[in-house]
Amino acid sequence: MEPLTIATILPAASGALFLTQAVYYMGLYSKIHAHNKETGTSRLSSDYPPLSVIIVAKDATDELQKNLPFILEQDYPEFEVIVIYDRSADDCDDALKLLEDKYHNLYHTFIPDSARYISHKKLGITMGIKASRHEWLVFTESNCRPQSNQWLRQMARNFTPTTEIVLGYSNYEKASGWFNKKITFDTLLNAMRYLGMAISGRPYMGTGRNLAYRKSLYYKQKGFTSHLNLQRGEDDLFINETSNRQNTRVETSPESIMRISTPKYKRIWCEEKISYMATSHFFKGSARYLMGWETCSRLLFHITIIATIVIGIWLHQWIMAGIALLLWILRFVMQLLVFRKASKDLGERKFYALLPVFDVLQPMWNFNFKLQRMMRRKAEFLRK
Repeated sequence: MEPLTIATILPAASGALFLTQAVYYMGLYSKIHAHNKETGTSRLSSDYPPLSVIIVAKDATDELQKNLPFILEQDYPEFEVIVIYDRSADDCDDALKLLEDKYHNLYHTFIPDSARYISHKKLGITMGIKASRHEWLVFTESNCRPQSNQWLRQMARNFTPTTEIVLGYSNYEKASGWFNKKITFDTLLNAMRYLGMAISGRPYMGTGRNLAYRKSLYYKQKGFTSHLNLQRGEDDLFINETSNRQNTRVETSPESIMRISTPKYKRIWCEEKISYMATSHFFKGSARYLMGWETCSRLLFHITIIATIVIGIWLHQWIMAGIALLLWILRFVMQLLVFRKASKDLGERKFYALLPVFDVLQPMWNFNFKLQRMMRRKAEFLRK
């Protein structure tokens, strides 16, 4: 290929990829900030209906003792908390009985040891739903703590007559260290994706760490029967199948945020990411491909910008190299502004210096998780 042809193609490709990225950042990732400005402190529902909070736990005595009081002491008129624990060697039963003596709206049961050939998480959620007394169900996990005592009120303000699903925001507690910065960035970016899509009227997934839906929706969908053979999928796949523009709302106010304890070991987070890769393969609709194209176009943008600058310097085409550098700066400024607003709204780090680094590394992490998922046997992701 002639140098002149390269000098023509590379700047054009850089410009096209810059525009692609601009569409994602300005049209999708900026949605959370716009949504927060629009909803503010407004109340969409006219009342606060009674609700049931459902938590499935395993080997989580310390987590439950630490986090359950923050849930049980929510400022909400009427609610119950149902804990279903996967029977294990710890003292979870004794700890829950002690908490029940203090909090009379707490109830618990356990998944029997005899349960086989079905995901214990799905079985636990099903048991909790059947035991619940109320139409509205709110889900979280044992390692999660609401950021305020207004969590349930903020979620419930979205319980309108037409609403069946409310998607909330969750992220890890801020702590020192590279690993914590890495997982909080990754979680923030993924939330900006799926919550942004839901705000745009195209919901495609949710996370069981901060999620609400109607009991009638669960029964209408016949629970998790469509993906009962999978070990995971009790939240993301269920929402993928049932959510639409009319029945789904998003809650991202500061008072509604759920904080997750940082995993003790890196492998715990890695296993969660690999499991997500396994279930996301079954997502219906075009969202999975749209998100994949954002990641792909991001990497291509960086590659073409570097190639354009190098070729421009080599050919003494200073204008070409300067335009490429300008496009990179413009994208970084746009990215910085969008992340700054979203981070401020959600109480996250601003990621100023780390933003360009994580911007390149995050697609590589995901690619590594996909490779690990492909290298494993399919049976590892099936119920057992």
